[in-house]
Amino acid sequence: MKKFIPLLILAVSLYGQSTVIRGRVFQAVSNEPIAFANVVVLDTDYGAATDLDGNFVIYGLEPGFYRLMASFIGFKTTYSEEFQVNFARPAYIELPMEIQALEFEQIQVRPSVFPKTEEAPLSLRTIGVGDIENNPGANRDLSKIIQSFPGVASTAAFRNDVIVRGGGPNESRFYLDGVEIPNLNHFATQGASGGPVGIINPDFIQSVDYYAGAFPTNRGNALSGVFNFSQKEGNREKLTGRAVVGASDLALTLDGPLNEKTSFIFSARRSYLEFLFGIIGLPFLPTYNDFQFKTKINFDAKNSLTIIGLGAIDQFELNLDIENPDEEQQYILNNIPVNEQWNYTLGAVYTHFHKNNSFSNWVFSRNMLRNTSYKYLNNDESLPSNKILDYSSDESENKFRYERITRRNGQRFTWGGNLELARYDNETYRKDFLNNQLFELSYNTEVYLWIYGVFGQYSRNFFNERLTASIGLRMDGNNYSSAMSNPLEQFSPRLSLSYSLSDRLNLNFNTGRYYQRPPYTSFGYKDNTGTLVNQETGMSYITSDHLIGGIEYRLNPQSQFTVESFYKTYNNYPVSIRDSISLANKGADFGVIGDEAVRSDGEGRAYGAEFLFRYKPDNSLNINISYTLVRSEFVNQFDEYTPSAWDSKHLLNMTVIRSFGNGWQIGGKWRYVGGLPTTPYDLEKSAIVTAWQTREQPFLDYSRFNQARLKPFHQLDLRVDKRIYLRNWTLMLYLDIQNVYNYQAQLSDIVLPETDDNGNRIIVTGEDGIDRYQLKTIENTTGTVLPSIGIMIDFVEWRVESDEW
Repeated sequence: MKKFIPLLILAVSLYGQSTVIRGRVFQAVSNEPIAFANVVVLDTDYGAATDLDGNFVIYGLEPGFYRLMASFIGFKTTYSEEFQVNFARPAYIELPMEIQALEFEQIQVRPSVFPKTEEAPLSLRTIGVGDIENNPGANRDLSKIIQSFPGVASTAAFRNDVIVRGGGPNESRFYLDGVEIPNLNHFATQGASGGPVGIINPDFIQSVDYYAGAFPTNRGNALSGVFNFSQKEGNREKLTGRAVVGASDLALTLDGPLNEKTSFIFSARRSYLEFLFGIIGLPFLPTYNDFQFKTKINFDAKNSLTIIGLGAIDQFELNLDIENPDEEQQYILNNIPVNEQWNYTLGAVYTHFHKNNSFSNWVFSRNMLRNTSYKYLNNDESLPSNKILDYSSDESENKFRYERITRRNGQRFTWGGNLELARYDNETYRKDFLNNQLFELSYNTEVYLWIYGVFGQYSRNFFNERLTASIGLRMDGNNYSSAMSNPLEQFSPRLSLSYSLSDRLNLNFNTGRYYQRPPYTSFGYKDNTGTLVNQETGMSYITSDHLIGGIEYRLNPQSQFTVESFYKTYNNYPVSIRDSISLANKGADFGVIGDEAVRSDGEGRAYGAEFLFRYKPDNSLNINISYTLVRSEFVNQFDEYTPSAWDSKHLLNMTVIRSFGNGWQIGGKWRYVGGLPTTPYDLEKSAIVTAWQTREQPFLDYSRFNQARLKPFHQLDLRVDKRIYLRNWTLMLYLDIQNVYNYQAQLSDIVLPETDDNGNRIIVTGEDGIDRYQLKTIENTTGTVLPSIGIMIDFVEWRVESDEW
């Protein structure tokens, strides 16, 4: 026994120094195991065969990022998503395989690590773990990583708006393991997608599928983008974890088994921005916290249940302790409100595999957002008359979606439906300046909506799998008004075609009509009489027609070159009755959009072309180059097409990441964004004392909407990573430097009242007897070299149980 114990300890120690990849290969639509399938680690000599239960295990790889390839006679070759493995974090990979419908001679389509589907043969991009972990300048923020891909615009401001192919930031939808989440960012702009920091913990994410068009029919209520975030599963053998000190927050993630059928993963993050911003004297102090979890129960080979949760608490205070604030600091203190948000999503996905090559998903979820903000003139809360804004609203949704997927003889059929109960509450008080007089709005609202929809999609291969065709439709409605209640009025057909000219070259096409509800803020808006104004005016669904064509060329399975052209039209877009501006042009700032009277007659269009080159020859090199030429225009009050707020014209992103020996990695990203349109100020109106005091910032001159344009913006980001792999834990360090050459991006000018020597605002009384401030303009730029250091530690529970001795 004394001789045996040291040998056992040595064996365990050696095991702890070997990476482990476990997984399972199975039929995609029946969940039946595939025995004796061949599983290979790409770009290595490692591999394994599956056992009778479809399971495999691979030992001995160097730590790093990998993909697996599974092959078996009678099935299509399948690639896994990219995953990371080290000594402290074993990997578990599932590989669903589809039956090869036909054997044919003319063309053998090459499998690729850049996947596509029958429903979306184009406009689909997959973001892998390597892109998430190593993207320069993103600091592992998923929202910023999304902005690196073709068709997605970025701005010089500290925001994560999701702007796809010239559409507004309210036109995309986000799904987490099939459960819709309403908010992607902390401090979200209600009614849109923006915010400064992503809400999803990147340690959870296995991959992201990003659709810029050709949306699957089971993903509704989107006009420009659909994002599916696939989460990792918890470790099935032992407890593992990751501790992170990031650029703006601290995080802890734990995952492991609860029992032999159940795994979990959980994380909590807290920011320390309030502390940093206070030290450097910024006029605002944000704090955010978020929590995320996933547990999966595999009851048996035919039934599983996934439960997810995501929540955030965001607090935004003013730094009123700044001594002698400068003009820019005082301007920000005077116009930014105090804001607090919290939100959560809870969801459950029950999956059942049927006997006839099909499976069903039952998706239940609830989400809620509470958004409050208030503002007092000169931040003086001692007088009630100083109150400018007092806003509080709740959005809650209870959702159910059923979807059935069947695949047989080269055909795929998806069908199902959704039913939702939404509630919107709002208590609003705000001052405004309309028609040259002070206006006060005060109302309470409570709106319940029943939302319903059905969908179906059929896909099939023709001509020995040269041609893949997919046709789909969905219909949506809700009980808000007669303009929206009939689903036939929201009939949404779509068609996708993909033709293989050779084993390397494909022609792709899609067209479709898509519908989206206006934001809840528009559903619940009331005037001072308590009337639901937008119900009376007949607000309707927004309509967008897409026409997309593209070419895809694959030199080999590790490279991809695509060219896509797109043309989108918009109809029935909500247009502000107050300023005749489409809501598509709003949402670029913090706060709320849509909380106003609108009419549903807005028209617009977006068109352009995308070029993408992706090259991953091995695990040491990753190259992504994309260019988008895009024009985005909406009809103005004079019935003329004018550039929208997102008409950047040119989007260029170049990312190169190179791995070296001994755990070193270096990456660089350069991006160029054409100058965005901007609207000149109405300085005459802004100078009126009563007008200025309603918002403490200038009014825009909407008669000259977007007639000016900012300068183009460009930036270089660099990142250096070092990973140190030890027996039971891994240390990962990174240095991320944003805006290396300190480019100063142009923003809209700051306008503020001039003051005398005593700090009092100068007021001039005009011949019309109206008091006006004497205003001055300050050039406004943003940009600084921003280095940040990240520390991540992966660790694994290590013990030898007594009953094993």
